[in-house]
Amino acid sequence: MAELKKVYEAKKVEDRIYKLWEKSGFFNPDKLPKTHKTPFTILMPPPNANDPLHVGHAVFVTLEDILIRYNRMQGKKTLWLPGADHAGFETQIVYEKKLEKQGRSRFDMKREEFYKEVWNYTQKNKKTVRNQLKKLGASCDWSRDTFSLDPHIVKTVYKTFKKMADEGLIYRGERLVNYCTKHRTAFADLEIKHETRKDPLYYMK
Repeated sequence: MAELKKVYEAKKVEDRIYKLWEKSGFFNPDKLPKTHKTPFTILMPPPNANDPLHVGHAVFVTLEDILIRYNRMQGKKTLWLPGADHAGFETQIVYEKKLEKQGRSRFDMKREEFYKEVWNYTQKNKKTVRNQLKKLGASCDWSRDTFSLDPHIVKTVYKTFKKMADEGLIYRGERLVNYCTKHRTAFADLEIKHETRKDPLYYMK
């Protein structure tokens, strides 16, 4: 009889079990028994592709995985749809901070070069996030993994944006914006942290 290890070696055990789950098609609703008819779907709030997962992600992933596994065991046709969000300007800010540490700036390169660097950065983080989700045992259907810059997603966004514009729900107009002199662009209201302070008032004659 093999001697039991004093310390539980999670990597050896859990990686092997997860691969068995994936190979069995356990996470794909199309491969579940035909008795699983009633649909139950959760769209995972896509983590931002600008950094690895943190404890907050681990909490919601655990809770959603419990719901998915419970309903799957109840005989439902379950789908947990995974994905990642490019996070737009937030990702740009994160990457620019990394450039600053290297003594570089986005203004040191052409727009296309900067875009390529940020794109490669998000792709690397996407891979890290996916591996982290697997380490957590998330029973997602990876065959349906989606990125918010996938062509079909972008097409849907453009189509919806045009529809809303045609219906007058969004429009272009003059208004005050939160312009950042450092990044040379406007910030959304949600990205601004307001503070109240006393400053001197200067008069010019």
